[in-house]
Amino acid sequence: MKLRLLSFLCICLALTLSMSCDTNPPDPAPSAEINPVNINEKGFEFLDHMQGHWVGMNQVLSWNWDWFAFDYRPISSSHVFGIFEGGAMGNLLTSFFVTDFKGTRTIMARNGGLLSSIYRTSYFVLDSVRSENGEDYYRLVDAFGGAAIMYMELNFKGDSLYFNAYTSRLGENTLPTRHMTFKGKKEHLYLANTAATATGFPENTPAWDFSQGFNEDFLYIIPNETAPKSASFLAQNTNGDVYQLANESGDPFKIQDHPYVSTLQIDIDRNPDIQDANLFIYLSDLSLTDNTGIFDMNNFNNVLHFPELGTSLETFTFTYLHPGTYYVTVIADKSRDGIPGAGDITHVSQQIEITPANNHQISITDITVQN
Repeated sequence: MKLRLLSFLCICLALTLSMSCDTNPPDPAPSAEINPVNINEKGFEFLDHMQGHWVGMNQVLSWNWDWFAFDYRPISSSHVFGIFEGGAMGNLLTSFFVTDFKGTRTIMARNGGLLSSIYRTSYFVLDSVRSENGEDYYRLVDAFGGAAIMYMELNFKGDSLYFNAYTSRLGENTLPTRHMTFKGKKEHLYLANTAATATGFPENTPAWDFSQGFNEDFLYIIPNETAPKSASFLAQNTNGDVYQLANESGDPFKIQDHPYVSTLQIDIDRNPDIQDANLFIYLSDLSLTDNTGIFDMNNFNNVLHFPELGTSLETFTFTYLHPGTYYVTVIADKSRDGIPGAGDITHVSQQIEITPANNHQISITDITVQN
């Protein structure tokens, strides 16, 4: 269960993560052509497939995490969203939504986040759907450069998901290569079902209008080149937050344009016993401690978000947070082994209700229970 979040985020930043799936290797020469799937004919069911709390394993190049999770819930009638919060380094998100693109009603994806003061978002379009042997397969390719730049594939079979990633570093490399594989099972579907009822999900109506494509003046251009290769938007500013950098990047679909989601700021009192410890922050559907503050591993699969803070940090803000009831648990990693357990210091999990489209705050001041 070793998370090694810093390494994960650095790799995702360097390789500009775009997710995908299927256990087969990529084609030797992926096409730059883009032919959107018409979801009036097939593929609309993908949105329903995608919603859920996916718990499994993740591999990025040679790094392996034997526990990982993505929390996918609807945020509108035609938009399902999930994000990995990595801590102070930043986050990574991938959302899927209905839109019109190149004269076709289809599904697009928005992938990226804010990593080490670099803001990136990349857009993908559904170009392949097939069903065989009880499996449903979907591919989404870069919405400007096609599969020749980067693409994502997702394979659903029963309650299982295979979700892999291929990237060419926005066109810097000749061919995209696989660098991430997530394999998981759908758990706690009631979280997504609650959001679906609240938002009227799923409907075949555009969540955002991309019928005119992208303003190419804002697309990222590789240094020393003259034209964009990818439907990607970038900005870098060490003093900028996600709102400022989104505007600077020219991203057509910014965080403030997303309906229903909220923020949560967590302020932590570092008492003398935990001044020198890394902190794990867990948002979960069930309490992760008993009523004395002793950590309960039996509920760990209910964890929805799991950022990590270094020794100098005392506050963290979750963005794009789904409304609902959460338990907040902060664990000081006194054992320095990168996982919660014996020797660490925690507190009684605190419950908080997140309401739609709101900013929330909670203070954790009693991290004193030795496990």
